[in-house]
Formats: sequence, C-alpha cells, structure tokens
Amino acid sequence: MDRPRIAPLPTDEWSDDAVAALEAAFGAEGAERLLSGGPDGPHMPNVLATLVRHPTLAGPFLTYNNVLLRTPTLEARWRELIVLRVAWRTGCEYEWLQHVRMAGRTGITESEVQAIGQGADAGTWSAFEDALLSATDQLLDRYRIDDETWARLAEQLDDRQLIELAFVVGTYTCLAMAFNSVGLAPDPDLDAAAAPRLRQG
Repeated sequence: MDRPRIAPLPTDEWSDDAVAALEAAFGAEGAERLLSGGPDGPHMPNVLATLVRHPTLAGPFLTYNNVLLRTPTLEARWRELIVLRVAWRTGCEYEWLQHVRMAGRTGITESEVQAIGQGADAGTWSAFEDALLSATDQLLDRYRIDDETWARLAEQLDDRQLIELAFVVGTYTCLAMAFNSVGLAPDPDLDAAAAPRLRQG
C-alpha cells in the first residue's frame, strides 16, 4: 500500500481513553515517556498509535500481550523464532522488521534470520528448534500441532509452555492480519535494508 488505510493517531489527538489504554499496558510513567517523545524519549510506535483508535480493545490487548513479552514461560529466543516464522509466512513487513531487530538480542544470528524463510527444512536448527518451527507451520496451515511434533516438544516443554506456544503463534498471526489489513507502515527507525527481504505474495 502507498499509504495506510488507517493512519496512526497523532498524540495531540488522543482521547483520555486512549491515554488510559497506554497506561494500562505501560504504567503512567511509561505512557508519559511515550507520549512526550522528543530527543530524550522513545518514539511512539505506529502500532500503538494505530491501536489506540480502538482504546477499549487496545488496553486489554496490550496488557495481555505484555504477558507474552514480559513474563513468558518460553525462552525469548524460542519466541522470536516463532514470531519471525509467522511474520515470514504472513508477509507482514511491520512484524518482520520489528522482530528481526529484536532477534539479535536473543542470540539469533544473521544467518539464522536468513534461514527463517526455509523454516524447519533449513538444516540450521537444533532438533528442538526444528520442532518449534514445524509446530508454527502446522498451526498456520491446519490449526493444530500434530501428534509427532507435540511429542517432540513435550520432551522439553512443560504444560504452561506448550499452551503459551500456541498463543504466541495465534497472537502474532492475529497481529499480522490486522497490520497487513490496515497497512501499518514501519516506524521511521526501522531500516528495511538491515533485514532480509520479506517474501512477496
């Protein structure tokens, strides 16, 4: 898309409900830092400025998503491999660029990011990570992890982690659907040239 179907809401147009949604997710101090911006404050991500156009949805969703990001049972590297595969499969540029940038912080190498497009067939992954990526594809294709892959995962994951895995795939697939549909543009600080080219179509 040349421009978003739903543009991010400028912060000077935010309603009290929109501010409350941000505070519910990030606390009053975190919300103030995002809203104040400027050279010393963080940039307001397009995703937040778009979601707050529906503040009654944004507040609970962001609070829920923080469970996956801030108090996860899955290791961060595992989560990021799953999210990268979802972003690749759904062709979601915003999600892809955001999580390629995050990948290095979790020990995912540039060559491993390059291999995400091949999924479990890349020959790059450990046996467990192969199962993670297989499970991601199975959920995307058939909405269920097959018995063999489930058994491989259950050798290393407990019940909480197995449940969380399905929620990570589902959550980031849902976000990709929304981002692709509204035409969410990458944030200015995201360098598309720093990430492998996302598949087209």
